[in-house]
Amino acid sequence: MAVAGVVGVVVVAAVVATVRMTPQATHLPKVAQPPRASASPMAAAENAGFRVAPARDRTVTAPMKVAFISGTSIVNSTLFSAWETVKVETNHGPVTFRRRGDHVLLNRHGFGTPLPPHSINHRANIAAISALGFRDVVSLNSVGSLRPELPPGTFVSCSDYVCLQQGPATYFDDELKGGAPGIANNLIPRIIGGLAPDFVIHPGKVYVQMQGPRFETKAEIRVIRSWGDVVGMTAAHEADLCTETGLNYNSLALIDNYANGLEGTEIDFARFKELVRENQARVNKLFERMLAILGN
Repeated sequence: MAVAGVVGVVVVAAVVATVRMTPQATHLPKVAQPPRASASPMAAAENAGFRVAPARDRTVTAPMKVAFISGTSIVNSTLFSAWETVKVETNHGPVTFRRRGDHVLLNRHGFGTPLPPHSINHRANIAAISALGFRDVVSLNSVGSLRPELPPGTFVSCSDYVCLQQGPATYFDDELKGGAPGIANNLIPRIIGGLAPDFVIHPGKVYVQMQGPRFETKAEIRVIRSWGDVVGMTAAHEADLCTETGLNYNSLALIDNYANGLEGTEIDFARFKELVRENQARVNKLFERMLAILGN
């Protein structure tokens, strides 16, 4: 992330019980496992007040039903303060998010005291999004640059990732089952086209996930520079779980800093937070434009 991914704006098996959702005090019946795309997320979403098109109509129509995930980038943002706050309970733990119309926003670090990257409950986050009937996820991560030609302030979209330091996040703890992971990016062409020329997004980058909460050492950065273009702490786990659940994961990332030692820089958390604050206005504008592009 910049803290390798501290920033940051996600089932597979089985079935979902009927989902009931009310503002602030919403509780869902616990879901034993995240629902499959063929289960009943549509009924769950409709009970929660969302409009869900029949499967044959769920192509590129507007307004689109999109779940946004972010993190460090929106910790200090007031852009979503008027959105309805909703709490969902899953068997993997509770999830709080903000809702407006057919869109929801989930802060992976939480809306209270921010959780460090290694403490994020990714399985609960993605299970809740899937249970509400979403198929498309747009994630915004804060990352550190591994390339001199990608300076702080640059927006990128990652199409692949490396996650070797820690095991992948999975719902298949008790099953000999899995799949080839990946990043769908089915909405990225539409988003990139709609954001231009005000925002330039550099696509096709490779995200390297490291374990937080500390930053990487300079020696670690020298090693992983041959692996990818940016470094973070969260996106790979989200993408893994989206693959298992059949969700379309779309990657956007804002470079908040050069990785430790790159271009002669020394990174520390105090400076990182300053860089995040400096980029807040651009992040707010980016989200406003994306909401318009995706029809809400």
